[in-house]
Amino acid sequence: MTPAAPAYRRLSVEERRSQLLDAALSLFAHRLPEDVSLDDVAEAAGVSRPLVYRYFPGGKQQLYEAALRSAAEELEHCFDEPREGPLLPRLARALDRYLGFVGRHDAGFSALLQGGSVVETSRTTAIVDGVRRAAAENIYSHLGVTDPGPRLRMTVRMWITAVEAASLIWLDEGKEPPAGELRDWLVEQFVAVLMVTAGRDPQTAELVRGALAAET
Repeated sequence: MTPAAPAYRRLSVEERRSQLLDAALSLFAHRLPEDVSLDDVAEAAGVSRPLVYRYFPGGKQQLYEAALRSAAEELEHCFDEPREGPLLPRLARALDRYLGFVGRHDAGFSALLQGGSVVETSRTTAIVDGVRRAAAENIYSHLGVTDPGPRLRMTVRMWITAVEAASLIWLDEGKEPPAGELRDWLVEQFVAVLMVTAGRDPQTAELVRGALAAET
C-alpha cells in the first residue's frame, strides 16, 4: 500500500503573516534592506510574490517595518518583571529573557539593531528606539526613580548600549561564554557603572546607598 500523503493544512491569516515576517527577518539580518527583494522573501517563505503583496500591499518597506515591529514587540516583553524582591535578581531574570530571545532569534535580533542604524527612515528608527526606551523605563522603575537626572539617564542608556553590543558579540563568538555567565557579567557591569556615576551624581549615590546597598 502507498503511504497516505500528509494532509494539507491552509495557514490562517496570522500564521501566514508570521511565516512571512520570519522569512523577512532572516534575510534582513544578513543583507542590507535594499539588497533584499520581495522575490527573495517569497522564495524564503516558499510562497508566491503576489501572496507577499496580498499581506503587505505597501511592498518591501511595509514588510520591513512590520518585521522590525514584530521583533521589537517580543523583545520589549523581555523586560516585564514584577517589582518584587531584591533588585539584582529581578534584573538577572529580565536579562535571562533578553538573552533567551537573542539566542532563539539571532537573525531577528541582528535585523532589529540594523534597523536603527542602516535604514534611514524615521519610522524604523523609532521602532528600535522604542525598545531602548522601554528597557530604560523599566530599569528606572525597578530602581524606584520617577525623575532620573541626566547623569543617571546617561548611565542607564550607556549600559543598555553595552548589553546590545555584548549580545551581538556573543552571537559572533558562537554564544560563548554561556548565557548564564554573560548574564551575571552584565549585572555586575550595571552595578559597576552605577557606582562610578555615584561618585559624581548625588541622585545615583542615593540609589547605591539604598537600593543596591544590601546586594553589593
